[in-house]
Amino acid sequence: MKKITVIGSTGSIGTQTLDVVRQHQDQFEVEGLAAGSNAELFVEQVRAFRPKKASVANREIADKVRSSIPSEVQLFHGEEGLVEVAAGTDADTVVTAIVGSAGLRPTLAAISEGKHIALANKETLVTAGHLVTDLARKKGVSLLPVDSEHSAIFQCLNGERAEDAERITLTASGGSFRDLNRDQLRHVTVEDALKHPNWSMGAKVTIDSATMVNKGLEVIEARWLFGMDFKRIGVLLHPESIVHSFVEYRDGSVIAQLGTPDMRVPIQYALTYPDRWISEAKRLSLAEVGKLHFREMDFERYPCLRLAYECGKIGGTATSVYNAANEVAVARFLNREIPFLQIEHIIETVLSRHEVQAEPGLEAIKEADRWAREIARSV
Repeated sequence: MKKITVIGSTGSIGTQTLDVVRQHQDQFEVEGLAAGSNAELFVEQVRAFRPKKASVANREIADKVRSSIPSEVQLFHGEEGLVEVAAGTDADTVVTAIVGSAGLRPTLAAISEGKHIALANKETLVTAGHLVTDLARKKGVSLLPVDSEHSAIFQCLNGERAEDAERITLTASGGSFRDLNRDQLRHVTVEDALKHPNWSMGAKVTIDSATMVNKGLEVIEARWLFGMDFKRIGVLLHPESIVHSFVEYRDGSVIAQLGTPDMRVPIQYALTYPDRWISEAKRLSLAEVGKLHFREMDFERYPCLRLAYECGKIGGTATSVYNAANEVAVARFLNREIPFLQIEHIIETVLSRHEVQAEPGLEAIKEADRWAREIARSV
């Protein structure tokens, strides 16, 4: 039995992780579930999987759901609840599916307890990559990528010597507005932005895909996962999302990982690695697809991706500020406070006012995050 905990269980990745568990019910035991404010779905999940520990966003929600879940389940709430569920069970692997920088502290706590991480929370490595990877090495813990792009790179590197890899390329669908020019973006709505053409994702990640912040976060994450400098990490537009990413080797060979756009495949691989279990995912037929298209990345069209590269090269607290400013800007857009193009303006404005700290500890990262959010709300 594989014992797992899911942080962010009611979100897109969390629910698809539990789909994988249902497909292999005799192979998994769910030790912990942590959710946010979706009380109804959380109760359903706890009743179905009966974890030893569970957590919700706050005390009010905890009081609301307590009588609806099995009495033997220990219920927690808030940030402390996240940490307790991540680090305080017998789980071998913790799936970090929570969105945003809130995933950092529970991930570090889980690593400290020697738990392997199935990493779907990009912000953990974006904000504190040096701290997370150092601790994982000390504890002998694996960081197994869940994102389809990083899972693809991970698979393409399997069995090869790292020093033979010359360059990695992450593919990008282009998001909801990939066929619109800059002028057309001035008038897009929240509803328009949430219509991703290929993937089923949460609201925040879908907006990040449209601005290309999502790919920027993935570029920074890839630097830490695979030890590549930014000159060796590329991004290519690929509207079909069939080639999930690829690696170029120094002899000229290119190894790519292909598949239908189904997040349950990389989720399952992270949970079962190095084994490959049977999956219910739709099989890829290249004959049916017929053609695959690729375009060079346009950094003027997608300035948020350019900013991500710049912050990644600067390092230190720059990446934390980039992430925090974006989280606030996206929330403001979803709340209809600002137009779509204001997201990139807020990120760039906040970055322009920030004095970077080169080797930040956890408290400095938290302070940079807090400062960036405060400025982003006022721009």
